This record gives sequence, C-alpha cells and structure tokens, in this order.
Amino acid sequence: MTSPSIEEKTLADMTCEPCQGIGGTLSAEEATAQMSSLHEDWTLNDAATAITRTLRFKGFAKAVYTANVAAFLADQQGHHPDVSFGWGYCTLVFTSHELGGLTGNDFICAAKLDKLLS
Repeated sequence: MTSPSIEEKTLADMTCEPCQGIGGTLSAEEATAQMSSLHEDWTLNDAATAITRTLRFKGFAKAVYTANVAAFLADQQGHHPDVSFGWGYCTLVFTSHELGGLTGNDFICAAKLDKLLS
C-alpha cells in the first residue's frame, strides 16, 4: 500500500503544525469551505472563529470515553479543544486560542475525531 499524495490526502490524514508557524487565521469564507470536509454535526459559530460538535449518548460512560478520545488525539497533535461532558453528552469546541480564530489545525483535529468516532 502506498501513502497518498498531497492532493489525495484528506484532513484526517494530515498533521497539525505549531501555531507559531501558521501565520494567520482562516477567513470566514475559508472556514465555511472547510466545513464540508467534516461530519454534518459540526457547526461554525457566527464569527467563524470556532467549530463545535455535540455528541449525544444514553449514559455517562460513552461521554467520558469520547472526551478521553479527544484528549488523546489532542495530545498527539499538540492542538487541544475545549471539552465539556456530562450524562448523555460531550461537546467539543475547536479554535486556535493563540491566534484568536480558526486555522487548518482545528479542521484537521475535527476530521481526525470524526474518523475515530465513526
């Protein structure tokens, strides 16, 4: 099996870059265009500075599991979401806090989570 070329790579196949080397944040138009690469439950906030997905469960353990999967992935990628969870839900919010908006890293991590949770 050969590895995909850059043109064939999906967001889930990419790796996050340190925020210091990125430069700036995505425009609202760029962020909106990236949304089509994610699960339909992700939402873009009105300011186009964060993406959010809330997963619903029948119980607490699956919410904790999802939060732990997100934490594990975040540590691997060096890019961390805001996570809140309780009985029946886990909410994940990605934004690049250092830069004050969305970067490719947010979409890469969201896509990786989509792949892990599918």
